[in-house]
Amino acid sequence: MKEINLSGKKRTEVGKKSSKLLRKEGLIPCNMYGESEQAISFTIAEGELRKAVFTPIIYVCNIDIDGEPHKAVIKEIQQHPVTDAVLHVDFYEINETKPITVGIPVKTTGFAAGVRDGGKLTMSIRKINVTAPYKQIPEELTVDVTELALGKSIKVGSLSFEGLDIATSPEVVVCSVRMTRQARSAATAEEGEEAAE
Repeated sequence: MKEINLSGKKRTEVGKKSSKLLRKEGLIPCNMYGESEQAISFTIAEGELRKAVFTPIIYVCNIDIDGEPHKAVIKEIQQHPVTDAVLHVDFYEINETKPITVGIPVKTTGFAAGVRDGGKLTMSIRKINVTAPYKQIPEELTVDVTELALGKSIKVGSLSFEGLDIATSPEVVVCSVRMTRQARSAATAEEGEEAAE
């Protein structure tokens, strides 16, 4: 996993009112859970946090909070429903041995047999949740679709990745090859011609 450096300042006041004031100053309220029993409340400048939030990359965040180093991953992001502005971020503190569960982007490789036959490859999910110590977690998961035939799909249960436990339900469809309207009408026309003969 790629790493990114962020710097934060501890919050003395918590609550909706103080959070609103902080956002007006360009600071995003954050919490960190994990190593200590109590969550750490702190802020990060919005401009700095954007690098870690608005990206498909899953980062390990090296966060300096008032001189204290912490290693964490983003657990949850609260965004404004209309503007997408970041309102609050929860981090989960990690270490080299403790397994974590994160959603990793899925990338397909190969040219699906069903696409060659006139179908269209559609992705049902963009990420698969995996559990492992963070150093074993890759930046993306590669799924080979070469053998995927028309009308068939690949489910999470048929996949395995070395050193990773898959946390997403095995019944979830990752991708499938569907017949396009054009291919369907061509097949119907072909059937009609055969029937006429």
